[in-house]
Amino acid sequence: MSNTSSPVAGPLDSDLFDTDGAIYMGSRRDPAGCTVGLFGVPYDGTTSFRPGTRFGPQAIREVSSGLETYCPQLDLDLEDLAFADLGAVDIPFGAPEPVLSAVRRATASVLALGLRPLMLGGEHSISSGAVGAVAERWPDLVLVQLDAHADLREEWLGARHSHACAMRRCLEVLPSQRLLQIAIRSGTRPEFTELRSTGRLVAIEQMAEALRPLRGQPLYLTVDLDWFDPAVMPGTGTPEPGGFLWRDFAVLVDELRHHHLVGADVVELAPQLDPTGVSSVLAAKVTRSLLLLLGHGA
Repeated sequence: MSNTSSPVAGPLDSDLFDTDGAIYMGSRRDPAGCTVGLFGVPYDGTTSFRPGTRFGPQAIREVSSGLETYCPQLDLDLEDLAFADLGAVDIPFGAPEPVLSAVRRATASVLALGLRPLMLGGEHSISSGAVGAVAERWPDLVLVQLDAHADLREEWLGARHSHACAMRRCLEVLPSQRLLQIAIRSGTRPEFTELRSTGRLVAIEQMAEALRPLRGQPLYLTVDLDWFDPAVMPGTGTPEPGGFLWRDFAVLVDELRHHHLVGADVVELAPQLDPTGVSSVLAAKVTRSLLLLLGHGA
């Protein structure tokens, strides 16, 4: 199977997506001729602390118009990128398993049309659905995680598909078993024992160095926004002091422009927890960078 994306050949299955509501700046609804497909998954059914991430995808879209389409760091402009905002995945309420199945089908349909998927969450549990679909296309896929938390639990509060188990479930659908966990700062003792013994834990200072040998290999980036410090990202359900700033993310962006980024997600924005709206703007700016990397990357 080809490891490159090509322009879409036909329409998307409209039964999978709800297109009501806001749209990300510079995007279109029709995926014909596009290279990137953005979609939202408004789900927070396993949230264990502060709920509200189901409002994240819509908030990112609503504030995106407050940003410029041009990114000075990448010297790229969304106006020069053909990308589609496909709307929200039509998901059932309740248990996470049917939601993950819907996410996997939706991601597979985006890939089938030659689009690189960018998913907006919602809670982190949804990532395994998207990763599973992308790994079917690229079995040698490498998963890169930005997160405050290890998310390697087998279960949490009786749920195997809790957002606290996101990376454990991703590993189950990742044939390569290649996962880099960047600057994780919270987790259980067994999780950190595993992180250190497997070599998956990457210090922030070694982030670019660790990624450099992976140039040319298919990458999927999952961004849990609580990776950022609560000082700049208070609008998330599980804030963790000791996090990172935009300049740290910019170092990653500089490295990823040399990589074969084939899919990504941005999750865990709970906009109602930040009345200033700054968290939503930060999430929208992360989204802009990833759209440009997906659309113009190697």
